Amino acid sequence: MGEPRRDGARDRAPAGGRDAGLQPERTRLAWRRTTLACTVVVLLAGRRLLAGGAAGPVRAGLAALLALVWVAFVALAHRRVRELAAARRTSLTPRIALSAAGCTVALAAFGVTIASTH
Repeated sequence: MGEPRRDGARDRAPAGGRDAGLQPERTRLAWRRTTLACTVVVLLAGRRLLAGGAAGPVRAGLAALLALVWVAFVALAHRRVRELAAARRTSLTPRIALSAAGCTVALAAFGVTIASTH
């Protein structure tokens, strides 16, 4: 056991070298919040993109691409949440991090494009 603290409890070393505390839960919740925020952004962008009557082929294509980026981000987030829930947790891989960053940059580019078309 560890050394006694002032409050009488003992500091314990994490089992298996990893803290089994609330950090994985907080990370899981952060992924869920980010996914929800991404969904709201996509819905608002899609609404603005398709507002104003007939949507031309360019607007329809942008809306489809927007939906594709959203599906990719949701799939990445779901995969990460599943990995966090697994008995053996893995670190965030550079591939997933870059993919999530790419989705974020793509959504920002959509925002600029949509803002410039209205």
